[in-house]
Amino acid sequence: MNTPHIWRLGLTGGIGSGKSTVASMLAVKGAAVIDADAISRSFTAPGGRAMAAIAQTFGPQMVDAQGAMDRQAMRQAVFQNPQAKQKLEAIIHPLVSQITAEQAQAAVQSGHRVLVFDVPLLVESGERWRKQVDRVIVVDCDAETQRQRVMARSGLAAEEIDRIIALQASRAQRLACADLVILNQGLNLSQLESKVAQVAADFGL
Repeated sequence: MNTPHIWRLGLTGGIGSGKSTVASMLAVKGAAVIDADAISRSFTAPGGRAMAAIAQTFGPQMVDAQGAMDRQAMRQAVFQNPQAKQKLEAIIHPLVSQITAEQAQAAVQSGHRVLVFDVPLLVESGERWRKQVDRVIVVDCDAETQRQRVMARSGLAAEEIDRIIALQASRAQRLACADLVILNQGLNLSQLESKVAQVAADFGL
């Protein structure tokens, strides 16, 4: 008896691209979605597994009153010093790799045949994620669409959003890494659902 193929799909997209919406739609279709960003955030929440190392490496000023990582302070540190980003990644990435592997194994054991790794910075991580997935799906839109969506949902100023976009891989870099592209621009939700359904069908969902 042949063992069914298990698809490991990397899902990524810039801030405001609609990647999380696409991930939710794939989950409805029956994929197991493993959210690397949510896992990462759990490590920097109050009492999170990375907090002792973050306080030791960066100092107590990076820990807020609740015991979580001060995201604004860390963002500033990373903007000003690329080495700070590398130090933070050295703390977070091994933990994320461990938990995503555990969640993937649990999903396979429960019968899922399509695993979607929702990774905002998949392209920026170089080969680290590329080696772990069969296909990379990029949710794509232009920078102005990103800006408008993020402003509407978060209230961040346009300049702050542009700084976040500038820190991420460029649109061209993401598209160069893509095996499949979902263009999420000028679509309503039902139109996006149709596109996602086509992609899901390609992988037996």
